[in-house]
Amino acid sequence: MEYSRRKFISFLGKASLGALLVPPFLMGCTTNSSVKINTLSKARLQQLKDFVLKNLSPSKRDDLLLTDGLEYQIVLKWNDKISEKDTFGFNNDFVCFIPFDEDQPNDGLLWVNHEYINSLFVSNYNFRNPNEERTVEQINKEMYNVGGSIVRIKQENGVWKVVENDPHNRRITAKTPIELNWDTPINGTTTAIGTLANCSGGITPWNTFLTCEENYDSFYGETVYDDSNLPKRVSSKYYGWEKFYDHPPEHYGWVVEVNPKNGTAQKHIALGRFAHECCTLYELEDNRIVAYSGDDKNDEHLYKFISSKPRSLKEGTLYVADTVNGTWLALDWKNNPILKEKFKDQTDVLIRVREASKLIGATPLNRPEDIEIDPLTGNILVALTNNTPKGDFHGSILKLEETNGAFDALTFQASTYKAGGEDNGFSCPDNLAFDLSGNLWMTSDMSGSAMNKEASPYLPFKNNSLFVIPRYGENAGKVIRVASAPTDAELTGPWFSPDGKTLFLSVQHPGEQTKDLKNPTSRWPFDGDNTPKPSVVAITGDLIEKMNYLNQIEC
Repeated sequence: MEYSRRKFISFLGKASLGALLVPPFLMGCTTNSSVKINTLSKARLQQLKDFVLKNLSPSKRDDLLLTDGLEYQIVLKWNDKISEKDTFGFNNDFVCFIPFDEDQPNDGLLWVNHEYINSLFVSNYNFRNPNEERTVEQINKEMYNVGGSIVRIKQENGVWKVVENDPHNRRITAKTPIELNWDTPINGTTTAIGTLANCSGGITPWNTFLTCEENYDSFYGETVYDDSNLPKRVSSKYYGWEKFYDHPPEHYGWVVEVNPKNGTAQKHIALGRFAHECCTLYELEDNRIVAYSGDDKNDEHLYKFISSKPRSLKEGTLYVADTVNGTWLALDWKNNPILKEKFKDQTDVLIRVREASKLIGATPLNRPEDIEIDPLTGNILVALTNNTPKGDFHGSILKLEETNGAFDALTFQASTYKAGGEDNGFSCPDNLAFDLSGNLWMTSDMSGSAMNKEASPYLPFKNNSLFVIPRYGENAGKVIRVASAPTDAELTGPWFSPDGKTLFLSVQHPGEQTKDLKNPTSRWPFDGDNTPKPSVVAITGDLIEKMNYLNQIEC
């Protein structure tokens, strides 16, 4: 597989990660850039210009519903074979596609996160029955179904297909040995066993995948510290894997980098340990890296890592945001007496970064989830999903403007870009993505236990959905629903193909509220056995193409 920096920039499905503030495809109606951008015929441009964007009504129907001008096909679903020995995992989340070559942009590698499992489906363990005992065989099934999948896919005659038994196809699971990218061993070792709780992610300028460990404490529990700063192991609330495999909690909660060529992986300790939703990188002109990540939990924080060496995710400083004063606060043990008093060294700070952040004055936020860089303005957009204990049921999108547009600046201005609620037609923003014309796409994350319930603040929104906020034309700035998820499901991980004509999207946890396998709350994707299956879909159609080529149409 051949990679290059130029090809990488050419085929970004999200905001630019390069040193350019404005990516080549947004430089105007004409461009002298060497990047190969598809130019549509005049007839096709007129056809798309005449196409009308329609707002899909909220729905609680058990199906993946799309607005006019869209259609979908299932690319992968749970338990599909991806090789002779591996199958596709459960509860797929983040999706990323990197093509092999600019001359064959619709042939490449798809990375998909597998965040967590529903034991009832995966291991036939009824977690609602407190008297039911688990077996190691059940735990092993669960461990296999989290992590991630690398799958080669190819579009032929308009249809995306898995390239069966391609040597790149493989699984990364909760049993895969993964190196810790750090000089100091953690809990006596430099290798962790497996990755789990893989929520959102990102990509690097050197063409590797980033997968982020979010609710890690659900699996092996956590280490907490009392008022005397003494540690205590607390059991997990959900899965109880520590009863079968005594892996230390400190080995989880990191950003994991995966090499698509061979499946090798490493955990980046310098980026801090918390419930990472995503990791969004920006490469500065001197090739240093800026990495943004949010901690998806009530009253937790927003972080930024600035490397001190080119293309390093190890050497550098981790900062946490004080959004009230617009300041990035350094989590630097060596130069902060407050941190030195509480923690024994920098490794301890990074492992217990939530405690450290609160000590130095970080601002508690309402579940910071996905983070994207606006390719037109360079602003940082952060999805704040909600914080129900504080009365924030619908969340918002936070906007950060780094001082002088410098991503390595240590000051910024914070404001609300868009607030959730009935007035704006959406609730609980989660994943964000920019298309080739700079339109913002957004998915929602309303809890299945709260959706479609009487007296619930989420009742008007019905099922979780996919939205777009156009950048141009009469709908500019409006929040428009373009897809509605099946029952209990969440739509996650939006990612555009290189030509902007396909939107890859995960349909996660359909039927999650199921209590009886014979009577699931969802039967999507209706493949014959009535079992709901998390799946990745490819969405195509006039609407996708129109939105991605609005810059040409408007010109």
